[in-house]
Amino acid sequence: MDTPYGSAALPVWERPEPQPRAAPVPLNRAKIAAAAIRVADEHGLDGLSVRKIAKELGVGPMRLYDYVVNRSELLDLMVDAVYARIAEAGPQPGWRATVLDIMHRTRAAALDHEWFADLLGARPHLGPHALAVGEATAAALSQAPAVRDIDDLQRTLGALNAFLAGALRREITERRTARATGTDLSAWQAAHGPYLQRMLATGRYPTVARLVVDGAHLDADETFRHNLTTVLDGITEREGA
Repeated sequence: MDTPYGSAALPVWERPEPQPRAAPVPLNRAKIAAAAIRVADEHGLDGLSVRKIAKELGVGPMRLYDYVVNRSELLDLMVDAVYARIAEAGPQPGWRATVLDIMHRTRAAALDHEWFADLLGARPHLGPHALAVGEATAAALSQAPAVRDIDDLQRTLGALNAFLAGALRREITERRTARATGTDLSAWQAAHGPYLQRMLATGRYPTVARLVVDGAHLDADETFRHNLTTVLDGITEREGA
């Protein structure tokens, strides 16, 4: 399943499902994607394999190749299944509420399926549900007062998506590190606090000292909400717009 991306004559979205065969376990692409998501949730993308997915489904590995021709197509199906959950959000009262709802739903989906964040910004997401989320986001942002033309909309979408990918990858990396090391934030602070205090006491890092001593220590939910609001304010309410 390591054929280069785009090698298929038609994208998986445009190819009909294979004809059903007489088999103890019926298959379709949605069922394969759901099984692959369960495997990735448990083992990560590095642990995702045809053999594990086939075992999860109770079929032989070669049967999967009737439905997906390579790993990229499998990832496309998995990603779009997650976008289907995000796309369940209906329009909110106003463009800003719609964008915020989509961003928070995306974060919730990524926290449930950590591998999803690894693929944000790393590959084009062109499935029907991904396109629906993209359409809803772009349509809402196009109503922002400062978004006056298509160039403004492109820049605004780019900035918002860059923030989202970076914020989610950082949060999930921290979660993975805490699990791998068995060290939570309190334990990390206890281990490194004395060293940091000695360094800050030198007076060479006054701004860092202010951030550490006086800065608000927000939890992950508050941090995401606050930073998202700040970014959205900055890219959609420019002075003179």
